[in-house]
Amino acid sequence: MYIESYKQLQVWQKAMELVKEIYKITEKFPKEEIYGLVSQMRRAAISIPSNTAEGYKRRNLGEYIQFLSIADASAAELETQIIITKDLYFKIDFSKVESLLLEIQKMLAVMIRKLNAKR
Repeated sequence: MYIESYKQLQVWQKAMELVKEIYKITEKFPKEEIYGLVSQMRRAAISIPSNTAEGYKRRNLGEYIQFLSIADASAAELETQIIITKDLYFKIDFSKVESLLLEIQKMLAVMIRKLNAKR
């Protein structure tokens, strides 16, 4: 199947879902976190679909892999922030975002590996 748009990529779709879930969760954080963890987590989450889309539009394999790698690094950043917030705000359920994030990380790893094999 030929993909005409990054919007058809499952990893992009899942990452967009993750962004929405991160926004829902961070709304539950204390107001003093608005410029701290809330801002950091939202930016890291947004970076995942954004870099996936930008890399796809570059139409150059090397650049595509580079942007997917940036998306993967943002996923690791978000994962770290989730670990921190789970310890601080243990009453908030992070299971959905953790599951989505793990799925996205696996998808990105497979994409990067397969694209690197095409080089």
